[in-house]
Amino acid sequence: AFIYVWRTRGRREALLCLGAAVVVAALVVAPFLALAPHGVWDSIERQTTRPLQIESLGSALLLAAHHTWGLALTMVSSRGSQNLVGSAPKTAGAISTALLLVCLVGIWVAAARGPATPERLVRWSAASLAAFIAFDKVLSPQFLIWLLPLVPLVAGRRGLVASGLLALALLLTQVWFPIRYFDLVHFDEFPSWVLLARDLVLVALVVV
Repeated sequence: AFIYVWRTRGRREALLCLGAAVVVAALVVAPFLALAPHGVWDSIERQTTRPLQIESLGSALLLAAHHTWGLALTMVSSRGSQNLVGSAPKTAGAISTALLLVCLVGIWVAAARGPATPERLVRWSAASLAAFIAFDKVLSPQFLIWLLPLVPLVAGRRGLVASGLLALALLLTQVWFPIRYFDLVHFDEFPSWVLLARDLVLVALVVV
């Protein structure tokens, strides 16, 4: 958005927009930082160091390996979610984070190199958000709600395909959440494969 405003309205407007965003963020965080700085830091530390959440893409691939080749997995409840722990999940989480960073940078570079049009701003913004959801170490069902106001605004045939993929991801999520969530936690096969299908649909959404 910053690059878009710079290219369409100039440097001064872009810096004003960036300053406004920084001020708003600071106003939200400042009271908590003043009252409990350690609590603010703890919330950041908890999110950045949490293990691989069971609904993430990395976890879905490991569950598929568990059912296909008998890969041993261990689940623990911590940080408000159910997670996979051990060397394989830790590696999968690191790879997923690296993919997320590479994907986001690629999206931003591609967005900056093309023409600055409203349609492209919407498309690349939707792609950024979809990438964050698809490749993050944590993928809670409510994250998909973030895509609902944005993906349907993508123009043309691409937008129709993207909206169809989002609808499919929502439907697949509903198949196992919430009614079969604890079946998934206990590594039951059916919700594991549905989860993998949902996460791969989200990857396809990023590609589109």
